[in-house]
Amino acid sequence: MLPWKRVLRPLTALLLTAAVTILPATTTAQAADAPSRGWNDYSCKPSAAHPRPVVLVHGTFANSVDNWLGLAPYLKNRGYCVFSLDYGQLPGVPLVHGLGPVDKSAEQLKTYVDKVLAATGAAKTDLVGHSQGGMMPRYYLKFLGGAAKVNALVGIAPSNHGTTLAGFTHLLPYFPGIEDLLTTNTPALADQVAGSAFLTKLNEGGDTVPGVRYTVLATKYDEVVTPYRTQFLSGPGVRNVLLQDLCPVDLSEHALIGLLDRIAFHEVANALDPAHATPTTCASAVG
Repeated sequence: MLPWKRVLRPLTALLLTAAVTILPATTTAQAADAPSRGWNDYSCKPSAAHPRPVVLVHGTFANSVDNWLGLAPYLKNRGYCVFSLDYGQLPGVPLVHGLGPVDKSAEQLKTYVDKVLAATGAAKTDLVGHSQGGMMPRYYLKFLGGAAKVNALVGIAPSNHGTTLAGFTHLLPYFPGIEDLLTTNTPALADQVAGSAFLTKLNEGGDTVPGVRYTVLATKYDEVVTPYRTQFLSGPGVRNVLLQDLCPVDLSEHALIGLLDRIAFHEVANALDPAHATPTTCASAVG
């Protein structure tokens, strides 16, 4: 990754944060659920081959549609019942979500999982999340009873132990007011800073809870959740995967690994159905 790209991404995040403060409060544009496009079909009944519905959890500054235009059809075409939610909405901020306090977002996930299970008749679900969406469900599993309703959590570039944004967060004390801006207007960003009170609580006592299988997919070119190895989890039932170990020429960074990377998608499918997993290679990009 070129150095200017490492600088650009955190600056973009800062500009988006500032934009939150000036968007008109009267702007409201939010769908309760993503348009079907083959997913969020509440009449879908899980098959014997894929008995659990899959709930997709978007990342920060994303939403239930745009984050999953690649992965949702990929899983739907393989016979899964696939659902996605919007969470972490802020008043007056349309289309981009995942901005509110992460613990409150986990409560929204809890409500949504209950809705999906009621609609499908399944006893448990599998969760697949990108970035914040790969980390936030761990709060649901650990503190909100989610472990009884979730079989597996697959995190794609998850912010499990926070991020320095390539050192950007270390500069916050030198810019009075910026940290307050993050906390007040985009609490999810503050919660994801390495060492935050939220992450300290989340990771205290261990990364995992019994009864849930965990998979983490990371790319060494991640410029947002840095260092990338902080994404990995420790504990029983954990599989940590670096994409470049499977395909050395995979150049996906933080966004592309969740949006377009079919090598990552293949590993998601393996994690959801390990009994029928097949080797992931560079050829998986066209599989």
